[in-house]
Amino acid sequence: MSEVVMQRRAVSAARRKRSKARRSASGIVAAIMIALIALWQIAATHGWINGKLLGSPLGIWQAAQTGLTQGTLVTDTWATLYETVMGLVIGSGLGLGLGLMLWFVPRVAGVAEGLSVILNSIPKIALGPLIVIWFGSDMTSKIWLAGISTFAVAMISSSAAAREVDRDLLNLFRSFNAKPRLIFTKLIVPSALPWIFSTLRVNIGFALIGAVVGEYIASQTGLGHEVFVAGSLFDLNTVWLGIIVLTLMAALLTWIVQLAESRIVTWKSQR
Repeated sequence: MSEVVMQRRAVSAARRKRSKARRSASGIVAAIMIALIALWQIAATHGWINGKLLGSPLGIWQAAQTGLTQGTLVTDTWATLYETVMGLVIGSGLGLGLGLMLWFVPRVAGVAEGLSVILNSIPKIALGPLIVIWFGSDMTSKIWLAGISTFAVAMISSSAAAREVDRDLLNLFRSFNAKPRLIFTKLIVPSALPWIFSTLRVNIGFALIGAVVGEYIASQTGLGHEVFVAGSLFDLNTVWLGIIVLTLMAALLTWIVQLAESRIVTWKSQR
C-alpha cells in the first residue's frame, strides 16, 4: 500500500508542477500582451505611428462599444460561430468517420487518401463562388465551405491513425480470433482518439477560414462581412476588432476541444 500511496503522491506532485508551469507561462504571456497594447496606445496618442493606418487600442475599444450598442457585434459573432461550429462538426465528423472506416477496406484506402489530398490542395477561396452560387448567400453556403475545408484533413488524419495502430496489440486481438468489428471498436477507435482530437484542433482554424471566406464573397452578416466592409471604408479599428474576436473564438473552441480530450482520453493526461 505504501508504494501505491507514494506513486499517487508522485503523480499528484507532477500534475501540480505542470499546472504551476502553465500558470506561470500564461502570466508571462499576459504581461507581454498588456505591455504591447500599452505601448501601441502610447505610440498612437503621441503620433509616433499613424493611428488611422494602424488603429489603436482605444479606437478598437470604441468600435467594440459601438458594435455592442448597435447589436451588430453580437449578431455577426454568433453568425460566424454557428457557421464555424456546424462546418467543423459536419466536415470533420464525416472525414473522421470515413477515414476510420477505410480500415475495413485497405485496398480502397490508398485511392481515397489520394483523392483527399487532391481535394485538400484546392484553394478553398476558389471554390467559394461555386458554393455560393449552388447553395445561396445565406449561412448554408458558409457551412459548406467550412465543412469542405475540414473534411479532407480529417479523413487523411483518421485513415493514417487507423494504420498506425500498435501491431502487437492488433496481432494479440487476432490471436484470440476477434472479429474485425470488435477490433475496430475496442482497438482502432480508442487508439485513434489522440489523432482525432489533434485533427479537431487543427480544423478549427480551417473551419474559421472557410466561414470567413464565404462571408467575404457574399453575406449580410458575420465577422468576415464586417471586416470586409470596414476594410473597404478604411476603418482599421473595426478590422482589428473583427480579427480579435475571431482569435478569441478560435481560442474558445480550442479550449473546448482540449477539455473534451482531457475528459475522454484520460490515459493521456495521466502520463
